[in-house]
Amino acid sequence: MFFAPTLLSLGRLRARLWLLCSSSGNYYNQGEIRKRELEESCAVLGIPPSNVAVIDHRDLPDDPAVEWDTQLLSTFVLKHIETNNINLVVTFDAGGVSGHANHISLYAALRNLHSEGKLPEGCRVLILESVNLLRKYISALDVPISCLLSRDVLFILTKEESEQAKRAMRCHRSQLLWFRHIYMVFSRYMVINSLRLL
Repeated sequence: MFFAPTLLSLGRLRARLWLLCSSSGNYYNQGEIRKRELEESCAVLGIPPSNVAVIDHRDLPDDPAVEWDTQLLSTFVLKHIETNNINLVVTFDAGGVSGHANHISLYAALRNLHSEGKLPEGCRVLILESVNLLRKYISALDVPISCLLSRDVLFILTKEESEQAKRAMRCHRSQLLWFRHIYMVFSRYMVINSLRLL
């Protein structure tokens, strides 16, 4: 939903990709369905099922109102980084793109690992820029604005890659409510990712 431009661009650069999802998405008791959909979506984006991990811990519930425990989440994230010898982590910024408490908790966990010097040497963290509502829903029209504003990394998809991102999004059938169809058409996050180094 948010990171397809980054994942497809890194894939184009032949980076080996892993995805760590911090919950099964069981808010509506559809966790098992959503895990399968996630794997399907990742396959479309070039991430094999063997490189997709879901934490699914009872203290990290899928709930937009729950802030996850930073230390617990940090432990899971660090273990994943170390196990897979990861040298670049991409996550949300303090705004979580949509203000979702779980997204913001991910940022807090990475910020915690970074500030305490716990990340392996050479491991960098990129955070996805949250933008205002107008910019969020002007799709590719945000490209000139994104190019003008300072950032560390900017990924912009081609038309073909943007269609691939939409195919990946459509794999999440259990979440494709009417407003997500509108999101796929108008959201800049289906075309553009601007990121900053933590």
